[in-house]
Amino acid sequence: MTAPTPSLARASKLRAYWELGKPRLSALAVFAVVAGAYMAWPATNSHPPADLLFLTTLGTFCAAAGANALNMYRERHLDPLMLRTQGRPLPTGRLQPGEVLAFGVLSACVGVILVLFGSAPLEPDGSRHIGTVNWVAALLSASIVASYVLVYTPMKVRTPLNTLVGAIPGALPPVVGHAAVVGKLAMPQLVLFAIVFCWQIPHFLAIAWRYREDYARAGMRMLPVLDPTGYRTGITMLLYVAGLGIASLMPFLVHMAGDRYVVIAILLNILFIVPVVFAALTRRDRAMRLTFLTSIVYLPLLLSAMVWDRR
Repeated sequence: MTAPTPSLARASKLRAYWELGKPRLSALAVFAVVAGAYMAWPATNSHPPADLLFLTTLGTFCAAAGANALNMYRERHLDPLMLRTQGRPLPTGRLQPGEVLAFGVLSACVGVILVLFGSAPLEPDGSRHIGTVNWVAALLSASIVASYVLVYTPMKVRTPLNTLVGAIPGALPPVVGHAAVVGKLAMPQLVLFAIVFCWQIPHFLAIAWRYREDYARAGMRMLPVLDPTGYRTGITMLLYVAGLGIASLMPFLVHMAGDRYVVIAILLNILFIVPVVFAALTRRDRAMRLTFLTSIVYLPLLLSAMVWDRR
């Protein structure tokens, strides 16, 4: 067999580093950051500053990529046991553990620093002083990495509550975006957090049910692994999609968004609730896949409608 050329080997390694960050998952976090920033911007007829958006989204992307890489490093002995993770850079030998650890730490640190120095918040008079650090947004960004790697990852082999804990870092990106503009904690951030938190539970359980045998082989205590009939899994999906329905109406109720938003939110909730109910009742893989695909469409559309009709 012919050995790969140096250029092909470098390209393969760069692709492996790219895969470490789970770019599709991190891209959704970036979208949520942008939505959070727009919801904090006081003028509905203008846009947040380009430098703030770019540096905050890039920083959050890097922080999320670092967290994903560190998760792979910590689970390097488990990923070869699961079919869905056997093709990752560590199980395939394309990267060594030390390289993954270094990439994860460096990416996470760079991400937090970018948010710290790149998101100069609004002053009370509406002005921005470039160069002002934003500790609130930076600490929120750092908490995404810390809670994901240090809390959620080890909990996956200990308790089915790991899904709820893992939803916390997943729900923080829009909070980071909002805090990047206002420079403090505020009530709208709780609304944004609640929406993304509740959305994640049916989204992830639909994945976990389809790959429950994979998770079982690795000893991960996901709810579908410990729930052979799927009854508790289905009930949990229904509870959180109901919670999502309530949370998604809160922007209208607290005057974050207007009448057009609430109409779209109701329609999107119907679109999402129907496959979730079907999946919860039947526990068929096809229904779970439909729930997953619908969830991917639901969240960006809901956030887009909120930004479009923001007050």
